[in-house]
Amino acid sequence: MLRPIKDVYASQHFPDLLVGMDTPDDAAVWRIAEDRAIVMTTDFFTPVVDDPYHYGAIAAANSLSDIYAMGGRPFLALNIAALPPDLPVDISAEIVRGGAEKTREAGVVIAGGHTIQDKEPKYGLVVLGFVDPRKMLTKDGARPGDRLVLTKPLSFGVVTTALKQQKAAPEDVAEVIEWMSRLNSKAADLAVEFELRAGTDITGYSLMGHGLEMANTSGTGFRLEFDRLPLLESSKHYAEMGTFPGGAANNRMYYGKSVTLSAGLAEPSEMLLYDPQTSGGLLLAVPAEKINDFMQRASELEQPVWEIGEVIEGRGIEVV
Repeated sequence: MLRPIKDVYASQHFPDLLVGMDTPDDAAVWRIAEDRAIVMTTDFFTPVVDDPYHYGAIAAANSLSDIYAMGGRPFLALNIAALPPDLPVDISAEIVRGGAEKTREAGVVIAGGHTIQDKEPKYGLVVLGFVDPRKMLTKDGARPGDRLVLTKPLSFGVVTTALKQQKAAPEDVAEVIEWMSRLNSKAADLAVEFELRAGTDITGYSLMGHGLEMANTSGTGFRLEFDRLPLLESSKHYAEMGTFPGGAANNRMYYGKSVTLSAGLAEPSEMLLYDPQTSGGLLLAVPAEKINDFMQRASELEQPVWEIGEVIEGRGIEVV
């Protein structure tokens, strides 16, 4: 009988594989020295916005994010693209240009890649980075009493779905594109500076899904305050309209059994908890004794940070 592949390649069989298939972390980590390890990840997806340049930039920022979520710094990337044969060359070029300029902003070199034909465009990156394994972020480092912070707003999915349904105002689209295009590099530097141990980035599984992965892996619970969640102002309008991506319902169905909600939270508000994000921010656990200095330093670096709750004893997520 064949063993599951995650058992064959479990990290206990490879001493230098510090993070592999047996944990739900954001990237693989392979130690090459006591103070240096390689971080590797890949991600790609279909367009979330209409403009090809912005699509490429967002896809690149999203791909780089997994390196930052481990406390690492990316340095090398490869393009991955699946493009329809009848797609105009200028559109393909703009997608790749958006990715190239975003990686250049991150100080990353694109050294090649691979392209195939497909019916719908898909674009992303394979990314390599370095991390000090003694300082890296993982999902198992949260401890009761830690404060939970986010480094980007939530609710990107409901706005981009409104765009796909031609219901989104141009200024709302511009705002969500600006946030999705932001790198998580400053947030990662801040986490390493304060020697944090627990973090992840918020993407397709929503705040609830990625938060539960972090809580469960740490053997803790999370208590979040709904009124402190940084939701885009426009998202409340689109939530009332019901322009949620299909993944939101899937996330609620899968993760909802581990989430306890305060009485009186309306359906649109509840769905925003499960809204899939593209190129979302980092969710970090900050020891309580460091939180004031952490927030002050974030302000100095002009890195947005919202304190949204705390790590508690127990299991699951409470939203109060």
